[in-house]
Parts: sequence; C-alpha cells; structure tokens
Amino acid sequence: MLIIDSALQRRADCGEPIRLGMIGAGFMGRGVALNIVNSTPGIELVAIANRNISGAETAYLEAGVEDVVCADSRIELERAISNGRPAITEDAIAVCQAENVDVILEVTGAIEYGAKIALEAIRNGKHLLLMNAELDSTIGPILKIEADNAGVIYTNVDGDQPGVILNLYRFVRGLGVRPVLCGNVKGLQDPYRNPTTQKAFAEKWGQKPHMVASFADGTKISFEQSIVANATGMRVARRGMLGPELPPGTPLEKTTEIYPLEYLEEGPGIVDYVVGPSPNGGVFVLGMHDDPKQQHYLNLYKVGRGPLYCFYNPYHLCHLEVANTVARAALFQDAAVTPLAGPMVDVVATAKIDLKVGQVLDGIGWYMTYGQAENSDTVYEEKLLPMGLAEGCVLKRDIPKDTVLTYDDVTLPPGRLVDKLRCRQDQIFFSLKQTEGESRNRIVIS
Repeated sequence: MLIIDSALQRRADCGEPIRLGMIGAGFMGRGVALNIVNSTPGIELVAIANRNISGAETAYLEAGVEDVVCADSRIELERAISNGRPAITEDAIAVCQAENVDVILEVTGAIEYGAKIALEAIRNGKHLLLMNAELDSTIGPILKIEADNAGVIYTNVDGDQPGVILNLYRFVRGLGVRPVLCGNVKGLQDPYRNPTTQKAFAEKWGQKPHMVASFADGTKISFEQSIVANATGMRVARRGMLGPELPPGTPLEKTTEIYPLEYLEEGPGIVDYVVGPSPNGGVFVLGMHDDPKQQHYLNLYKVGRGPLYCFYNPYHLCHLEVANTVARAALFQDAAVTPLAGPMVDVVATAKIDLKVGQVLDGIGWYMTYGQAENSDTVYEEKLLPMGLAEGCVLKRDIPKDTVLTYDDVTLPPGRLVDKLRCRQDQIFFSLKQTEGESRNRIVIS
C-alpha cells in the first residue's frame, strides 16, 4: 500500500491523472468528492452523475469546486472533461460511456439502478469500484465474470469494512498465519430497529434514517460479511452468524477465547461479527499457525499463546480510503475485494414484523424485513429470497415475524435486470445442467 502515494504523485507530476467518474452524490459520495478533489494528487474527479443533479452540484461545491458544466449528453460530458472542467449530469450511462473516463465509482446504494450502471461501466471498459454492498453481495460473482470477460477490475473498496478486512486478511496470510475467521465489530445489533427508532441518530450525523437502520438491524453487516466470504471462500457457522456479545470495552483480543475451535480448525474458516469490544469501529482476523517454532515467535511478539491469534485494524475510514482502490485498480490491476468464484454466503430476507398477504415489501433498513447471512448453497437449495431482491415483491401469503422468506412466498416485480442477473448467477454456479464451457459464456441481457 505504501507504493500507491508515489505512483499517484508520478501521475500528477506528468499531468496524466486517473480520470474518475462517480455515480451517486449522497452522504458517502460527497465525502469521496471532498477527499479526491482536495487530498489526492494523481486522481481527477472529472464527472459526477446523480439522479437529482443538484446533489452532484452540491458534492462539487462542498469540495470547493464551483466551475462545473451541466452536461445533458455524452458528447457534452466528454467535451467538458477534455476542456478540463468537471461535469455534472443526471445521465449516469453517459458517464459510463465517456471515452475520457477511466474508472467508475458506484456509490448509490440502489440495487436495480446500480446493476444497470455496473454492466454499462464494465461493457465500456471501465474499472468498476462499488461502495454498494447490497449490490455486490447479491450479484457480485456474475458481475465479476463480466468484468473478467471485459478485461477490467471489479472490486469493492478500501475503507468500507470488506476492503479493510481483506487488506488485513492478505497481510495475515502473508505472514504464514492461516486466517480462520474474518470478523467485523459492532456496537449494536437489534433486528427490529427501523427508521423511526434511528431517526435521532441519523439527524445527528446527517444520514438517512433507513440507512442507519440497516446498520442497526444487522442487514448491512450481513451484506458486508457476505462480500468477505465470497472473496475468501469462507462460510458462516450458522444462519445469522454467531455474533457473540461482549461486555462493553472488552479488548478485541479476547475474541481468541470465545469462538469454538470446531468452527475454525477444519474447512475454509468463517465470517462473523462481535458486539461490544474495544476498539469498537474496526475489523479483525483470527488466525492459526501449525509450526511450534513460529508459535514461539508469535508468543514472544505478544500476539498470544495460540492456538488462535488476533490481528485487528482499529478503524475503517470509509471515503478517506477510496482513493487507494482507484489507484490499485487503474495502476496495478489489483482488486481490494472481489469474488473468488461463485457465491459462498448470501443475505436472506427475514420478516421484521408479521407480514400479510398482498403487502408490497419495502426496502433495506425499513419496517418490514431484515437480512441474515446464510450459506449460498442452502439459499439455493431452500429457494430462500435474497434480501437484495426483496424490495417491491408482493406477498402471496401471511409470513410470521422472524420467518425467512422464500421465492415461493412472493411475486417478483416484472422486468428487473437484477433478477435476470441473479438467475444467471444461480445457473452458472449451482445448476448441475450447466457445463463449465457454457457457464463461462458472456451473459446476454437486454
């Protein structure tokens, strides 16, 4: 990671910055713009697309950029960029198609809209960075196939927990220690939180209540850990993960004492989370080493006696670290976190309240459902409804609180791209009728 700043400085010095187009200008997008514009030589934020163009203008204004071009077409967008003027637009497709954009950062949090942006960016030869855990968890493996076919990088980002965990995972593995658990840290876990309960917190920090509720009800961490599992080959120990709760302020190193070895000693390892330890904003990896001599050294270095060793990062800095991913993708063809192959862990929709026939499911972090992590083969075999596909579905029957929904319980909205991509992903990675050659064909989606 220490070579990134030098590589970016060289690009700045020779006047050839990486040209970044950003889709979405909400709370996190505005933070990215602020950091890229003011703190990252070697990357130029050349365009921002937002469905409400005033949001794109605000993102630039908050970063100190007042001279922007409002572009209504790809031609106008490319002309503005060529003239050295940042462009704002409501046309995200034009940003994906523009020849003088190198990298697309998708930061909308929307799944159907995000899926369209993702495919358009990839098929126009752009490296694609996601700050959209919901989209990545739901159809990341099929998007990775598309990206591989196009010769571009598909990745989640440094700064968000999956990227920080994968950086730590790679570090631990590079030491010769075998990672057996990739963990996330939470301060609160209550599946029944909703926008009403989280309204005050959201207002304090300038965020949307439903987004904050998705953190509190466990949906967001489930998406994040699903991404980590897909990037490492790990699984979950049980539906919803183990999620031990520690007394507030318990040192994070104590996690070596609470996880049963039966889940860790054999197999690919697990993803999980813990509630309440200190530091309370970071991530951790538990590892094992089979060599007694190395165990002696690790003990000497104050990592512990084993058999589990705890490595952690005490923070994740979200938008402040995104520039690292832009450079890794564009300059080094390296992904921060990307699926290894097929899905390992999914997030399934679970009733937050008693649901009634005929109701239309609301979205992530709202009032009707929360997400739980579950192993993908179980999700496929039991026809469980992915949380990323739940919004807009119509219930065919009553569903009791805390029941996991299945495809048989709902009618999907017609014509969604994300459903087509998810179906193709299931065909490739789970259907026994697919041959290896057929499974690697490019998807044909109109």
